[in-house]
Amino acid sequence: MLARMESLLGWLSHYGYAGLFGLLVLGIVGLPVPDETLLVFSGYLISTGRLHPLLTFLAGFGGSVCGISLSYTIGRTLGHSIVMRHGRFFHVTEKRMDRIHRWFHRVGDWLLTIGYFIPGVRHFTALVAGMSELEYSTFARFAYAGAAIWVATFLLVGYLVGEHWRAAMELVHRYTLLFVGVLAVGALAAWWMRQRKRNRNFDSY
Repeated sequence: MLARMESLLGWLSHYGYAGLFGLLVLGIVGLPVPDETLLVFSGYLISTGRLHPLLTFLAGFGGSVCGISLSYTIGRTLGHSIVMRHGRFFHVTEKRMDRIHRWFHRVGDWLLTIGYFIPGVRHFTALVAGMSELEYSTFARFAYAGAAIWVATFLLVGYLVGEHWRAAMELVHRYTLLFVGVLAVGALAAWWMRQRKRNRNFDSY
């Protein structure tokens, strides 16, 4: 596991923006790629001057968008039966898919945004959205916003902690659920405020 991690980081150091883009596409589709670690390490490389901040963000955002769009397309075009039949290649199981379906019923489209911050969930949300035939415009609005926030967050962490990025990743993994909880509360608050505004507008007619 450690050797594979070092190999991926070496790949990223060598290929830079293209390496980050390609690895994030594969990771978000469902292959075992340590996405957050790659982003934090990229933030560290920004702090050393080896990568440009804007180009790194665009590479990370582009890879994330392409990866989650591919997952959405697979779910939308192939459907539930085929995805489940061949899902073992991407660690897709019936149990995990049922769990994401239940989360969608509770949180709604916001799961596409906050799902990025839950390891092992982000590509499932896109598959479920595709299989549910969620409109692409709605999918893109929530999923791409989540990609931008996710990439910017972990790049910033790596940039701020610098050479201590490994220790920072240990803390990130340890407090992931707490972080996700804070994001979920924020998303629900935003949804509640939007509903109140919509209701006020409706009452004014």
